[in-house]
Amino acid sequence: MQLQKPVLLTEQRQHLSPQMIQSIKLMALPLQELKEQIQEEIEANPALEVVEDRSTVSLETLPENEEREGEEVQAFENSSDPGFASRSGSDDDSKRMFIEGAIARPETLQEHLLWQLRLQPLDEDRRAMGEALIQNLDDDGFHKESPYSLKSSVETAFVDEIVELVRGFEPLGTCTSDFRESLKVQARLSPEKAPPSAVLILADHIDLLERAKHREIQKRLKLSEVQLQEALVFIKGLSPFPGRAYSSTEPNYVTPDILVKLKEGDFVIVLNDEEIPVLGIDPFFDSLAGEKGGDKATGVYVRDNIKRAKFFIRSIHQRNQTLLKVTRAVVEFQRAFFARGPKHLAPLTLKDVAEEIGVHETTVSRIAHKKYIQTDWGIYELRYFFTNSISGAGSSGSRFSKEGVKQIIKEIIESEDRVLADHDIVDILGRRGIKLARRTVAKYRSELDLNSSFGRKRG
Repeated sequence: MQLQKPVLLTEQRQHLSPQMIQSIKLMALPLQELKEQIQEEIEANPALEVVEDRSTVSLETLPENEEREGEEVQAFENSSDPGFASRSGSDDDSKRMFIEGAIARPETLQEHLLWQLRLQPLDEDRRAMGEALIQNLDDDGFHKESPYSLKSSVETAFVDEIVELVRGFEPLGTCTSDFRESLKVQARLSPEKAPPSAVLILADHIDLLERAKHREIQKRLKLSEVQLQEALVFIKGLSPFPGRAYSSTEPNYVTPDILVKLKEGDFVIVLNDEEIPVLGIDPFFDSLAGEKGGDKATGVYVRDNIKRAKFFIRSIHQRNQTLLKVTRAVVEFQRAFFARGPKHLAPLTLKDVAEEIGVHETTVSRIAHKKYIQTDWGIYELRYFFTNSISGAGSSGSRFSKEGVKQIIKEIIESEDRVLADHDIVDILGRRGIKLARRTVAKYRSELDLNSSFGRKRG
């Protein structure tokens, strides 16, 4: 018979306190969620107070607006009640208010374009192609897939004809590949004749326009001040994403956590702390903690809340300092990107930054989660700067990152004098010291949503 004997085992375990768990969670929160968490903590902890809120906006007319809004809501709710009688006692007035207050489903982009398509004198085949093209558009009004790859029994000979037809529907500029092509189409089809300078800017210098390099554009095109302003006014009247006027989804706005700007040869890094209120300890609670001879239970309650408030304030400070350290390291590793643009993005791993600032990789991963950096080249998520090399070996492999090479491929295709096949792009990259297989180029081109050489010939 086998006997069981008690055995003592010694082992080490790490238990995280609730405060430590909270600190870890704060590290991963983006700016908007951090503000919500701060508000929740203020409501839960009476020892915590807002010393200064720099994001507060004064709304002196709010009571009047709220009163007016309340009346409108009440009118709608009352008119929706079959038993409600209006002040004049008229059922017709009640019904009219209900109909006017009813919420209608907004018209989608596809519905708006299909309605215009039905008004066109087209044969059955062309109408079918138009419907296929319209259903292939995303919320911005751009092709989800190449028009020539759509599965249809309709002859592809009609594609160019129907694409041009749909582009002229309201809103102008849909049925295009991206916002650049959409702006060019809008300039060409606009009822208001586009200034020649605007056409030139959209054709050859849209990258400078995106970065607001207006003087550089003026210099390259040799424009007068009047010509430049005339072009800019016209372009500002165009819509880069024409389909969004009919989008049923709300746009997702982000607030940058960090600003990185090149100024006089040096990179300036600024933490966006205007959105975060300055916190402190409530003076009343602080005075209670210093009193002697009071109620013991009250003293314990006061000290616990003050301790929790101080730890919360330190955790926010630690989050901000860690974010600054990680950003400084990223800027140091990615100096070429911040100085010259996305195609100069270098391979970088979490381990590289973690070793540089002396923290664990998981800390870098948490702080990079949903944080955004505003640069001279646009707003990027912090995670964007962590990318493998094209050899897949991290920062120890090739000096070219995957995202950087994708931007180079995009630049090659957009500036091609003749339509380049994938093997031509492979040769061009090879001459630049970038060795890629043809299938890898095809994969990157697909991820960039760029057509094959065949599609670009016909488009």
